[in-house]
Amino acid sequence: MIPYLHNKLASDTNNKWDTFCEATKAAGISLPDDPAFNEQIKSVFGFSDFIAKSCTRNPELLNDLAKSGDLLKKYSGDEYATRLANALESAADEAELLLIITQFRNREMVRIAWRDLTGMADLFQTMADLSAFADTCIDQVLSFLYKRHCGTYGTPANNDGTPQNMVILGMGKLGGQELNFSSDVDLIFAYPASGNTTGGKDSISNEEFFTKLSRNFLKIFSDKTPNNLIFRVDMRLRPFGENGPIIMSFSALENYYQRQGREWERYALIKARVAGGDKQSGNILLERLRPFVYRRYLDYGTYDSLRDMKRKIAIEIKRKGMQNNIKLGPGGIREIEFFGQVFQLIRGGVEPDLQERKILNVLNVLISKNYIPKNVFDELVHAYIFLRNTEHRLQEYSDIQTHDLPSEHTDKIRLASSMGFDGWKTFAGQLNNHMKHVHQHFNELLATDEDDENPDNKLGAVWQGVPDREQIEQILLETGFLQSGQANQFIEYLRNDTETRALSREGRERLDKLMPLVLEKTSRSPQPELSLKRIIDLIKTIERRTCYLALILENPAVLTHLVKLSNESPWIISYLAYHPVLLDELLDTRTLYTPMEKTELEQTLHQRMERMSGNDIEQQIEELTIFKQVHTLRVAAADVGGAHRLMKVSDYLTYIAETILSEVLELTWRHLVKKHGTPVCEIDGKPCDKGFAIVAYGKLGGLELGYGSDLDLVFLHAGSKRQTEGGKIPLDSSQFYARLGQRIIHLLTAHTRAGMLYDIDMRLRPSGSAGVLVSHVDAFRGYQANEAWTWEHQALSRTRAICGDTAVKQHFENTRKETLCIPRNKEKLKQEISSMREKMRNEHKRQDQGLFDIKQGNGGIVDIEFLVQYLVLLNAHRHDEIIKWPDNVRQLESLAHTSILDKKTAVFLKSTYLTFRKEVHRLNLQEKPSVVPDEKYNDLREKIRILWDRYLG
Repeated sequence: MIPYLHNKLASDTNNKWDTFCEATKAAGISLPDDPAFNEQIKSVFGFSDFIAKSCTRNPELLNDLAKSGDLLKKYSGDEYATRLANALESAADEAELLLIITQFRNREMVRIAWRDLTGMADLFQTMADLSAFADTCIDQVLSFLYKRHCGTYGTPANNDGTPQNMVILGMGKLGGQELNFSSDVDLIFAYPASGNTTGGKDSISNEEFFTKLSRNFLKIFSDKTPNNLIFRVDMRLRPFGENGPIIMSFSALENYYQRQGREWERYALIKARVAGGDKQSGNILLERLRPFVYRRYLDYGTYDSLRDMKRKIAIEIKRKGMQNNIKLGPGGIREIEFFGQVFQLIRGGVEPDLQERKILNVLNVLISKNYIPKNVFDELVHAYIFLRNTEHRLQEYSDIQTHDLPSEHTDKIRLASSMGFDGWKTFAGQLNNHMKHVHQHFNELLATDEDDENPDNKLGAVWQGVPDREQIEQILLETGFLQSGQANQFIEYLRNDTETRALSREGRERLDKLMPLVLEKTSRSPQPELSLKRIIDLIKTIERRTCYLALILENPAVLTHLVKLSNESPWIISYLAYHPVLLDELLDTRTLYTPMEKTELEQTLHQRMERMSGNDIEQQIEELTIFKQVHTLRVAAADVGGAHRLMKVSDYLTYIAETILSEVLELTWRHLVKKHGTPVCEIDGKPCDKGFAIVAYGKLGGLELGYGSDLDLVFLHAGSKRQTEGGKIPLDSSQFYARLGQRIIHLLTAHTRAGMLYDIDMRLRPSGSAGVLVSHVDAFRGYQANEAWTWEHQALSRTRAICGDTAVKQHFENTRKETLCIPRNKEKLKQEISSMREKMRNEHKRQDQGLFDIKQGNGGIVDIEFLVQYLVLLNAHRHDEIIKWPDNVRQLESLAHTSILDKKTAVFLKSTYLTFRKEVHRLNLQEKPSVVPDEKYNDLREKIRILWDRYLG
């Protein structure tokens, strides 16, 4: 620190103080007798020439701020609007409007800068105040001018006669409510619809009216008369830029962005917010533009354009010599904003949390979802706060829009002191440290490794088919493909395919970059030809949607996982081909191989559904479908990786189905109640809640769900014949439940762009396909007691009530227990179960000799299931504990515990059953039928046949 510089700054401050004191004396104003406040005035004057000059020119300004307490006070949300509206009541014309609003501006800008410089307001309060103040000025100037124009030209209206007002969109920092002290404001003007004015002397079109209004608005804001500046307005972000119309209709705007919108315009619209005018219509406009900004898929296709934007930023920094610019220089504010907005453009369409305007909120979402490491988050956040505070201190000195660090020593000391540092060296060291971190993270963003993109020029030539066949096969052999001729056939299959030939130039370029990588990665796998074939099959399916090619190119880890999974399971690769949006799941190994437990699934789904519009049922079902696919993939990845046993895999798949069924029931319930009111329901004379429950049969009921399993369901209700209450269109309550069941099935089986949720089988309901869709609980109980066949009671042993009304679920459990515990004639039961099994064998008899059908063959899975069900139905009236669980494994354990089966036999049946299920599961993942050579399990099957004859022969 140089003493002279200290003295010079102190001398400058004292001179400002003396001049101010003379001005207050001349104006007859006495400031509060408060030494601490006087010292604060000197300090603020030293940091801000703007405040010192404003207060000296008008001593009453500071006197008013001090005595009103506004310097110490945080304004409420609408305080600016209220104060300015009151002040403008006396404005008779535009000249008076401008005078009042500029005086208002001067007072409030002094207050905002004062509170910032003294630490009474932090960065966030300062940005919020500046943004709210700008909104108020924009909205109230527009309101004033709109009324005057309506008086002259009449009121603009659409074709239906509805009055129209224009919308002003705030862009950039104003849109994000992050305005800096001496910022200009980026605006876009729009009006709702075509039409003409009414009520004036001469009717004009809405376009002409709003064009005149827009120009008048800009004239007020563009007044360059000293002391008349409100805000500088920048309109260059509008369609067609400076050459475009000053204002456009909503339809024209939407049409422009859909047909001609560029990536930088998507980037700009991220922060768009209604700053003035018709806010309700403005928000509708933003919703209409949302699909342009946020694509409804992971938009990796935008990588190249984002990388081009990044490249232009870097070139601009070098060309314009912006090393000392804290906004546009290396490591500046712009690089932090670009960092966050890259993630928004790529992922914002499928992650609604990222559809944020404020950059710090975006960074918080990125860290919460593990998209960025904690050190990156911390460094960017701390740098942003430091840089934005520095920006304000720079601009608060002279109320000039500058981002350049000072070159004069006195100015350097002033800036460092205003930031709380005891000298320039300490301040500059911390500033440089922050900017170095930001620039490092900016450079790593969208970075490419040319060596990775082109692992081997020879493989690139192989893909292009440049050498002759013999040379290609030799290169493939040297690379690691033992059956190089077969590998070359797979490559030719993709290269010569009509879909590949029809790719756009951009798509072809991406495929040409990707294929050498694919060849290199698959050549290192344990089964290179098989892996190559499966990856090529996947690429063949997704290549027309080139954004997915970009995803794999931009994230080498994705290809690594694809090759690994392709060796383990063609089912997973087929699943990814059918649902390519899931490729993004391969980016994060922390979640890919870690399925969620039931509670986590419920919380995650609840959070995702809460963010969605309650009116868009199609989008909600699409979201549920993607949720199912994401979590099914995680289960499959953990499964083939050997992380979980078979029963745990089934548990996870069951959790997913139960979570989705519960959510579909809630969605459907809310929709119908809103329309028809609440149904009247009761059980045993007591009112219940929803009066509806979903019962799971079969694999879902027995907690043995597989990847492609359909859901066997039965719906129960407890509705009365009274009408629903509180709805617009009342229904008989039983009719309400019928519609509820129909709609649940519709939502579960609806085909969306993301696919379908589940295949549903309702044939196990009372009377099968001929029965009512939703059974009353009493009718269900009566049917089970008096009409159901033995095979229906067998099915009932593998059931659970999984979601819905607690009372209805309990009623079902009681009915299940009553039914299964009925005493049965042993010989009759044996005959009925044996007869049903024989019928099934005949229906599933295989023609191919020498193969064993693991499910339906003699001694297979179904034989074990029927044997267990026979023993359960025969003995449940004496040992009701054997029906506690609906799954085969725990029923076998219960049969052993009650000595109905000896322990050795129960253990054998359990281990054989699990062995067979594992084999079926493995074959499913290999996309093979559930058959094996006849001799493979001959010993096990023979023992099952002996047990069958012992108990059911």
